Parts: sequence; C-alpha cells; structure tokens
Amino acid sequence: MRGIITVIGKDKIGILAQISGICAEYGVNVVEVTQSILQDMFCMIMLIEIEKANIPFTEFAEKTKKIGEEQSLVVHVMHEDVFNSMHRI
Repeated sequence: MRGIITVIGKDKIGILAQISGICAEYGVNVVEVTQSILQDMFCMIMLIEIEKANIPFTEFAEKTKKIGEEQSLVVHVMHEDVFNSMHRI
C-alpha cells in the first residue's frame, strides 16, 4: 500500500528532514520525492509505502499534519487509492 504526502509553505531549512523524519519514526518508507521552490514557497510531493508502518495510517496522517501546522506548513497525507480516485477522469 502506498500514500501521498504533499507539503506547501514558506521555504525554510529542515522541512524535508522533518517530514522524512516522522516517516522514519513510524516505519513509513519514502519511495520518491519531488520538491521545488517557487519564489519563497516550498512545494513537495512524497510517494510513501505504508504497509510496514507501526501505527495506523489515519494516526500517521494526523501526526504529520500536526507537525506541519506547528511549522506553518500545509501538509496533506492521503492513501494512494483516494489520490487516484480524486484525479481520475
């Protein structure tokens, strides 16, 4: 099973480290990362594997979102099935 994490916010040092750190803490494998800086805005998409996570996916999503809020970032975590359904024509 896979998931998608998106992160948007004002660019600052350590965003990638924070998000990948929480993934490592909960046994979530980061498969692929793309990021860019648009003027002073940081934008990132991560593809993650969640089958070996040591907490339920919904709990992981809430914890990740909370860390984002603490850093003034908008962080969304969604299951790949939801992502695919949202983007299917």
